[in-house]
Amino acid sequence: MNQFHVIHMKKIKQIAIIMVAAFFTAGILYVENVLNYPVFSTSDGPKAIYRGETKGNEVALTFDISWGDVNAEPILETLKKQKINNATFFVSASWAERHPDVIKRIVEDGHQVGSMGYAYTNYNDLGPDEVRKDLSLAQEVFTELGVKDVTLLRPPGGNFNKDVLTVAQKHGYTVVHYSIDSDDWKNPGIELIVKNTTSTIKGGDIVLLHASDSAKQTNKALPAILNAISSKNLKNVTVGDLIANANAKSSEIK
Repeated sequence: MNQFHVIHMKKIKQIAIIMVAAFFTAGILYVENVLNYPVFSTSDGPKAIYRGETKGNEVALTFDISWGDVNAEPILETLKKQKINNATFFVSASWAERHPDVIKRIVEDGHQVGSMGYAYTNYNDLGPDEVRKDLSLAQEVFTELGVKDVTLLRPPGGNFNKDVLTVAQKHGYTVVHYSIDSDDWKNPGIELIVKNTTSTIKGGDIVLLHASDSAKQTNKALPAILNAISSKNLKNVTVGDLIANANAKSSEIK
């Protein structure tokens, strides 16, 4: 009888553990999908935005530019032909000051400009003062080029830590990551770029694309990407608009 009692208690404990785990998992899913609270975030501490509100039908195409002389303008031309005037271009200021005409066209075509700092150096390798100096130098360039309201920052290479976020926040920047990586810079083929970008895309997604010369297949993939977005009843907006009036999701950096 004692042996039966021990076995019975073990089963009860196992069932209790399973039930607690199930309720815990259900609670997480409820918070993430129903309440639409930021995932992996708390009420304080610097954060990086990686997507907008899931239940909306808006997405944001973003293009990083850090070097090259060839790809940016054809991409702008394709976006214009496809009647897209609200992409977001994250640009290193050292590239921008060498290509003022392209920057001018980005703005005139209606797109948003975000910063990737000046020198395109991994911010994780820099101290706070060096990050602050790079951001300030970049802002000087954008001001000289007549680009207003540069308040979005994508750290070079997407690399950042809590110190970087703290400096960015103090200087009025919102750090923007992404929820979909096209991997276009690897030039894996047009079909794969389209698949990477659109197979799981949904409202709130921020898509990483490139307009630097290393991404040789991006422009050819764009029409199919835009057609797929439209077929899913999604519409493109700038990152600024995507996160302006929504519960943008963010990740806290420890």
